[in-house]
This record gives sequence, structure tokens and C-alpha cells, in this order.
Amino acid sequence: SDDTERGKRMSESINELLKELTEAPGVPGFEEPVRKIMESRLQGLCELSGDRLGSLIARKQGSADSPRIMFAGHMDEVGFMVTQITDEGYLKFQALGGWWEQVMLAQRVVVHTRKGELVGVIGSKPPHILTAEERKKTVEKKDMFVDIGVASREEAMEKGVRPGDPIVPVCPYTPLANPKYVMAKAFDNRVGCALVIEIIRRLQSVPHPNTAYGVATVQEEVGLRGAATSTFAVEPDIAFALDTGVAGDTPGIRKEDAQEKLGQGPVILLYDASLVPHRRLRDFVLDVAEECGIPIQFDSMAGGGTDAGRMHLFGRGVPSLAIAVPVRYIHSHAGILHLDDVENTARLMVEVIRRLDADRVREITGG
Repeated sequence: SDDTERGKRMSESINELLKELTEAPGVPGFEEPVRKIMESRLQGLCELSGDRLGSLIARKQGSADSPRIMFAGHMDEVGFMVTQITDEGYLKFQALGGWWEQVMLAQRVVVHTRKGELVGVIGSKPPHILTAEERKKTVEKKDMFVDIGVASREEAMEKGVRPGDPIVPVCPYTPLANPKYVMAKAFDNRVGCALVIEIIRRLQSVPHPNTAYGVATVQEEVGLRGAATSTFAVEPDIAFALDTGVAGDTPGIRKEDAQEKLGQGPVILLYDASLVPHRRLRDFVLDVAEECGIPIQFDSMAGGGTDAGRMHLFGRGVPSLAIAVPVRYIHSHAGILHLDDVENTARLMVEVIRRLDADRVREITGG
């Protein structure tokens, strides 16, 4: 049927986008490779500009200049930065973003130097020489290092390594047993970047009574920084952070700690440490989802935050909401998501944007 064929084409285009975006390197402060991909994908679909920190702003004019609707995904992924080269040529590092030590040891990384890429591994002791006491403890980040296979500081520097160089996790984009489940690094938040591109692309053929701003922000993982500067540049009336959420559908996670499940639809974040979402905006999005038959999940996080944490505080305040795609094993080398959740989030956002005219936005903002 036409629907099946269209669905197949959509998942192929999202698959292709996610592969290209997740395999690009882009830790906080080093997002340029991701930005270049986004620029090439958005070229000709909208007007492109940016802020001075490196965030990308895609302006898609609708039938009215205002209201201004902003939806943002962040380009940076969790990673590391070289802080020191030891005499023996090992690299000490600073974590960029929230890492749990247990998922780091023995993982492959790539150091991006001025002379090119160097593959390395986060070193670990073999079990044979660990004491019973050591086996029970997690090694601390400060005691870890990256081994790039050189014998001295001089050799590492000859290869191009300098303090400040970014270190990026390795995990090729991989469809799993059921190809709707895919594994990759950097889903947090290349998913949001893919959604920005996909939404702008779909708005080409959908009339919308506003101007839509798809934004790819920098440095979210280290303090929502690009969200502050890009919101200043856009001056939105309504804002959405498109991010990833913590899937709780694996063994050992209690339902009360994470409610999201893969394949069950986009997640409305009811609370995190950076945002209590705007109630009327939340209700409006839920009404749209119900009207369009799009499944919705809810979650809340005691810690963490999204770009909406900065966006809602701009100027006199911007009604904001974080909408997430559930991901398993977030903030590790390999995450897993379900492609239907990405598709349903894109559908939801397009339906929301087409309904946000000046009257509706006045109702939401209260004037």
C-alpha cells in the first residue's frame, strides 16, 4: 500500500540521517563536523545563520513572521578532552559531559589531532592482577588514561597530540536483529539534530501560520550554553527542546526510576532539574497528539536538564517543553533506540507547528 511504501521511505531517510550524524565526531566545543552535515542537509530548504558560539539556526518562513516557534537539538555528544601527556605517552583526560566510570574502561576512542585521527583505548588492568578489594571498586576517571600506542610524550606530540584535543567514543551505526532497533554512539543528541532537519524538510510541503526556527545548539552537555546564545538570537515565542530520554525497559531498572519504553512513542518530560514545563503548552501538545493518534509517554528526571532549561528563561519568559526519544544505555559508547519513536516525534512536531498561530500562542502565553 501507499502508506507502507511511504513509511519505508521515511525510515530509510531517517536511518541515513542518523547514520551520518551519529558517526560524525562532535564533543562539546568541537561541534563543527556535525554542523557541516546539518548545513549541507538544510541548504536550500531555509535561511541559515548562527550565533557566535557555533550554534546553527535554520529559519523556515511560514505565512506569517510571528509567532516564532523554536525547536532545538544539541550537536554535542559526551566525550573527553586531552589535558596532559605523560612521559610515557599516555593521555590523561577531562570528561566532557556526564560519564559513569563503569561504562568507560577498555572502550575504543579516537583522538582528533591537528595531523589527523589517532585510535586509542581507555586503559584497564587485566583481572589477573587485581586484588579481591580492587575488583569490587570502580576505577575513578582521574586514574584512567588513553593508550594510543606510542612510547613517549615526544612521540605522541610528533603524531600531532596537544592538550585540548577532543577524544571521541567509537561505535558505528548498526541496525540490530529487528532493524527498527538501531545502535550507535551520540544518539544524545544527534537524534534531535536529525529531527530538526526532518521537521524543516517536512515543513516545505505543510503550510504553517508562523516562522519556524530549527536550531542545532552547541555545548549542551556542559551547561546548556548554546541554548542561551541561540535563544537570544531567535527571540522565540514558544520553544521546544528535542532531546533523548532514559529508557527504563531493561533488566534492573525500576519503573519509578525511568518509565520510558522503546517503540512506545515520544516522551513528554514532566520535570527535570532545569525545567518545570509550561502547563498550557504541555496540554496543547497532548491534545494534538491525541487528535493525530500519536502515542505519548511521560517521564520525569530528578537530575539533568535539556536546552529548554535555558530557553524558557529568555527575556520575559518563553513557554517551553522538552520532548524526548527514549534511548537505552544513554551516556555510554553504545545507545539503542527504536526508529518509530523518531518518526512519531517528527510527526508530532509538524502537527504542533501547523497549529501554532498568533491566537493559539496568545492563549498559551496568556497575552
